Amino acid sequence: MQLTKHHGLGNDFLIALADALPPDAPAMAEAVCHRTRGVGADGLIFGLPGDVGAGTDVTMALFNADGSRAEMSGNGIRCLAQAFVQHDDRGTTRELSIGTDAGIRTVSVESTADPTVVQARVDMGSIGAGPNLEDSEVAHYLRNHGFADHFFTADVGNPHLVVGVNDVQQIDVARSGSELSRLAGGINVEFISATSVGIDMRVWERGVGVTEACGTGACAAAQAAHHWGLVGPVVSVSMPGGDVVVNLGDAAVLTGPSQYIATVDYG
Repeated sequence: MQLTKHHGLGNDFLIALADALPPDAPAMAEAVCHRTRGVGADGLIFGLPGDVGAGTDVTMALFNADGSRAEMSGNGIRCLAQAFVQHDDRGTTRELSIGTDAGIRTVSVESTADPTVVQARVDMGSIGAGPNLEDSEVAHYLRNHGFADHFFTADVGNPHLVVGVNDVQQIDVARSGSELSRLAGGINVEFISATSVGIDMRVWERGVGVTEACGTGACAAAQAAHHWGLVGPVVSVSMPGGDVVVNLGDAAVLTGPSQYIATVDYG
């Protein structure tokens, strides 16, 4: 199987354009994403045929590095869009309709001066309320470990817990993120703090761990910061891998890059 590797601000994915989902997809994801014994990536995405009836160009099936299925990824969908337009050979400036486990998403892809990089705008859909954790082990953990009682949950096609802190640089994301995710039954965890131009964010992704960036997490974080009155409706979200912009409205729009890394013959 031929794979292409891409990253969205350091959040890297292997893309397989295929006619059907292999029966061993979870095990394949776990093997190929392994950092030392495989190719290495945060996730494996299968780009499957689109649904003619729904008008989609391609269907995204996303598996985390541990083999678990994920509903949506804001960085991953940009990587899939880049891989699709590269393979489709009808120009890299395109608008695509992509089917996901979280619904249909529209992605506008634009070429840049660097032939390996595209800029993509993703209609992420509406951001809904996440699980109610007000009187839960999560709330008790935050209070007992020195965090302010300042958290927000959101559903961006997948669940998120956003924790407001004074300085994200002082947070042990691996320890606190993994524990909060476990206590919440499996959830993506973002720690955010306000800056003069937007917000800083660090993330623990379920099924992966600490990553350099998270697109759905950036949308959840932007919504939380706006809810708390820290930012307006256009939010710059800074992560270790780089920055994205989230436009909040009836639907959130995520804008950021995808970069092609390599083509790999696997198996």
